[in-house]
Amino acid sequence: MAKLVLIRHGQSEWNLSNQFTGWVDVDLSEKGVEEAKHAGQLVKQAGLEFDQAYTSVLTRAIKTLHYVLEESDQLWIPEMKTWRLNERHYGALQGLNKKETADKYGADQVHIWRRSYDVLPPLLKATDEGSAAKDRRYADLDPRIIPGGENLKVTLERVIPFWEDHIAPDLLAGKNVIIAAHGNSLRALTKYIENISDADIMNLEMATGEPVVYDFDEKLNVNSKNKLD
Repeated sequence: MAKLVLIRHGQSEWNLSNQFTGWVDVDLSEKGVEEAKHAGQLVKQAGLEFDQAYTSVLTRAIKTLHYVLEESDQLWIPEMKTWRLNERHYGALQGLNKKETADKYGADQVHIWRRSYDVLPPLLKATDEGSAAKDRRYADLDPRIIPGGENLKVTLERVIPFWEDHIAPDLLAGKNVIIAAHGNSLRALTKYIENISDADIMNLEMATGEPVVYDFDEKLNVNSKNKLD
């Protein structure tokens, strides 16, 4: 049956500087580029061949996908970008240094904002500086669905329709799919695929640049899960 490979983008410039990133469109760091290329080499060594690629509309994920496909000689395969695979929107926390934010609001509060399944961060308004409502890549979306901040629950709710409309039909048709996206959008997908509880998903970490390979049966039950490293 079909295979699905999930890859969190390589280290970004704001991962390196310890800032909340979310929907802010930052680039890969030098280490992130190397992580993405290495992921592609692992994919090639494993003999994984893809029929369809998906990624977000954020540069760090797009570049990661391209490096992986280039290193595995598959840059030519069909590719689709979607906002539904974007990182979780961190609201008014975006751009802030994580340590400085913890010093200001307390480590416990920041931990809740970062790790609680259903607690929202401080929200951005559509008129605020840095609002996604002002970004032309989202100009065709109903303004009511452009978030001012998200938790993992909300992220899951906007990722799953894309799974149901695109990813699952591809897998059921026997296509091998690769997704290069973000820590939280991939955690949301993983929760859904593996039926992980709200409590247990908080403990799941997605390493940057590490391919995770799923093999499914004909009903999209997971036969196996392996990490390439």
